[in-house]
Amino acid sequence: MSETDALPRWQVDFDRWPYPAVCAHRGAGTLAPENTLAAFRVGASHGQSMFEFDVKLSADGKPFLLHDATLDRTTSGRGAAGGATLAELAQLDAGSWHSAPWAGEPVPAFANVVAWLRANGHLANVEIKPSPGREAETGALVAIAAAHAWRDAAVPPLLSSFSEAALAAARRTVPTLPYALLVDTLPEDWLERVRAHGCVALDANHRVLTEAVVSRAHAERLRVLCYTVNDPARAATLRGWGVDCVITDAVDTIRP
Repeated sequence: MSETDALPRWQVDFDRWPYPAVCAHRGAGTLAPENTLAAFRVGASHGQSMFEFDVKLSADGKPFLLHDATLDRTTSGRGAAGGATLAELAQLDAGSWHSAPWAGEPVPAFANVVAWLRANGHLANVEIKPSPGREAETGALVAIAAAHAWRDAAVPPLLSSFSEAALAAARRTVPTLPYALLVDTLPEDWLERVRAHGCVALDANHRVLTEAVVSRAHAERLRVLCYTVNDPARAATLRGWGVDCVITDAVDTIRP
């Protein structure tokens, strides 16, 4: 029996959807430095119970949180995000770029974020965000890390990715987790792509969604998430269409 065969067979499908109607984008949207533990704490202070965040691999193959392909925008480092070891990443300042009160906030390891989420009873939407050229490796290793981190949890993390190569590798490695296909534009064959990757949900840019698309997804027993919805009126419209979860930066005004 392989290591992944011993993992629980989570049942997350259309009839057993355990996630809330709102998910906090990158921890706290723009109120704190994205993808840091500080951001998660701020999001939680506004009543958020599910958090979306980006995970990639360090040079030594360890999962950590960062959105960009480079370190330049949100840390004191420079160069390719995947070119530094986890120990090197831990020395960087991931808060000063946002504002002075967050100076010194570290780049978090995936394991540390999971520990905080689980200790506080929060749920996760883990976006697999591979560095260029490391799509399959990242998909597989993040899926393994997520499955083991939540192995005794009643509700697993929802894993998503824009990279179909990463998504395919993740599901091939850990088929027991629920997956969502991320899309910025809606291809004509979106349903076929979602099905091909064994996903339980479509996660789309809210601007490309229509009520008909949501209805079609539900008719096919798929859930629908969308990003990044920061206007409460737009969130209400999407919820009226039946969108199952809106991902938002406006963690203080759009709440579960």
